[in-house]
Amino acid sequence: MEKDFGQTSCNCKKVVLFGPESTGKTTLAKKLASYYNSDWVPEYARTYLQKKWDQKKKICSKEDLPIIAAGQMALENQKASNTDSILFCDTDLLVTKIYSEVYFEGYCDPDLHYFAVNNHYDLYLLLDIDIPWVADDLRDKPEERDQMLAEFKKALQSLHRPYVLIQGHGQDRFQSAIHAIQSQFAHV
Repeated sequence: MEKDFGQTSCNCKKVVLFGPESTGKTTLAKKLASYYNSDWVPEYARTYLQKKWDQKKKICSKEDLPIIAAGQMALENQKASNTDSILFCDTDLLVTKIYSEVYFEGYCDPDLHYFAVNNHYDLYLLLDIDIPWVADDLRDKPEERDQMLAEFKKALQSLHRPYVLIQGHGQDRFQSAIHAIQSQFAHV
């Protein structure tokens, strides 16, 4: 059965916070949404996988990926239908695709792959690994941050996605993100 992980039409610009684990994507998405008086889409995988860990002490499996992709797109489509400015996405299906290929020896569900490369976003903010890694139940690659950042950058470049590398700590990181957004969308 084909899975539909596509986007519904909307009137907003979409900005994806993109990059390896523990780079501040959620924090920055919330701050940017507040600054622009807009909304943000949380990462469905985090809630889903945390619940799986808490209840069963199990980690992500291949079978979880279509569920995660469907949940992410349902959240995104719902939020996109309720805003006409900028929507900040804490993740997208391209992130799910990259992690699938890394964790499952190159495997990615074909439908997930299709929508990961065909869904449209107006700007990616690629968050650098220049802030400290913070452990939690789901994060497990502190020693592979350089390789993961390279995978994320390679994906953006190979798909010709518009992106800006965001660096710095705290307010500097936030200001860099604002500058990137204002450079991309002159009217905001």
